[in-house]
Amino acid sequence: MYAIVDIETTGGHAAGNDITEIAIVLHDGQKIVQRFESLVKPDRAIPYYIQSLTGISNEMVADAPRFEELAGPIHEMLKDHVFIAHNVNFDYSFVKHHLSAAGYELDTQKLCTVRLSRKVFPGLPSYSLGNLCRQFGIGNEQRHRAGGDADATVKLFEHLLQNDAEKHITQFVKKKSSEQSLPPHLSKEVVERLPYTPGVYYFHDIKGKVVYVGKAKNLKFRVRSHFTHNGAGRQRQDFLRNIHDISFEETGTELMAFILESVEIRRLWPEFNRSQKKFTPSFGLYRYEDRNGYTRLCIEKQKKHLQPLYTFNLLVEGHRLMRKMMEAWHLCPKLCFVQTDNSACVGIEGHPCNGACEQKEPVEVYNARVEEAIAYLEQLLPSFAVVGEGKNRGEQSCILMEKGRFYGMGYLPEETAISDIDSLKDHLTRYSENDYIRGLVYQYVDRYPKHKIVFPG
Repeated sequence: MYAIVDIETTGGHAAGNDITEIAIVLHDGQKIVQRFESLVKPDRAIPYYIQSLTGISNEMVADAPRFEELAGPIHEMLKDHVFIAHNVNFDYSFVKHHLSAAGYELDTQKLCTVRLSRKVFPGLPSYSLGNLCRQFGIGNEQRHRAGGDADATVKLFEHLLQNDAEKHITQFVKKKSSEQSLPPHLSKEVVERLPYTPGVYYFHDIKGKVVYVGKAKNLKFRVRSHFTHNGAGRQRQDFLRNIHDISFEETGTELMAFILESVEIRRLWPEFNRSQKKFTPSFGLYRYEDRNGYTRLCIEKQKKHLQPLYTFNLLVEGHRLMRKMMEAWHLCPKLCFVQTDNSACVGIEGHPCNGACEQKEPVEVYNARVEEAIAYLEQLLPSFAVVGEGKNRGEQSCILMEKGRFYGMGYLPEETAISDIDSLKDHLTRYSENDYIRGLVYQYVDRYPKHKIVFPG
């Protein structure tokens, strides 16, 4: 038995909106056997633009029953039947959510007439209910009303059955079938073509624009996992509604997938990516010469057009390193901006400062010690490669860190000896870098030191 459902609502996601009208038509595959239709009084006002779309006003639903009053009969009609709707995950998420709030659990098979229409009639310009009705001559005098759209969906379903849809329905309603959970506009074949390899995947909207970027150890498994539940929140419903296609790029290793994902999120700024889009200020150690010729060191938020000598995620890390340098090379607290008041230099009293702040120490002597301290920092910023499996047999992957910064990555023949940086760069693609990528690489080589090849300083 099939339960063909249509609802009208106060908004686009179940967790923050209510049902204002519901229609359910029970169909045995041959004919209609039962029909239910009712306005529903919501707990919130119906927005004006939805009133204009549906024609359902707040006055019309003022005396209608609340959903919890209808929940028992609705659950009785739906349980043990195949739940059918045009874009089924939307209607199902609302009905399931509000039944649950009323104390009833809904767990039925689902069938989407958008997806079924794509199978039976591939290649149509549009699979909206209105366009399909026009395509097949199905009348609907009450568009955007639950009863009118439910009746139109019944006629569409009957038309699909007359055109050999039964063989597809059998596959669609299997418990583990991805057809029940995939977004309405995404072809199952697009998901099936994904490889079982590491990589980065891109979800595209109807215009081809990338709306989400993700990374995966196994592309097919990871993409499938996005569609294993049908949440009731706005973000979830908007996300599923906007996925029309998937593209991907394979990588040799999971680490490379993590890196490429970070690069692509910052390049494309996809609508549905939340992580890594917020700018997290990190800090850098900078040098400059003051008007007296002394080399000064300072720690500030990273500057877009200046290359820092060293970077820190936290300001306290920078100050900790600066104090070590001051102690080891007798650098002045004032010239390093550790002491910023106008009182006497605490370094002179404590003896790490030799009087450069009062111009008692020659410029060239003080600056020579600053250069020694900077050279020490460069020793802390090693250059190394991270090698791993390639995308294809006979090749290896390589990630290059140059003086502590991420340079890029790529693939080279397996027999290639990795001995110097300059020749290695010919095989690599250069990417922008950030603290997140550097952290990924350093964490990886700490765990897997055998994959690290260090270059001479």
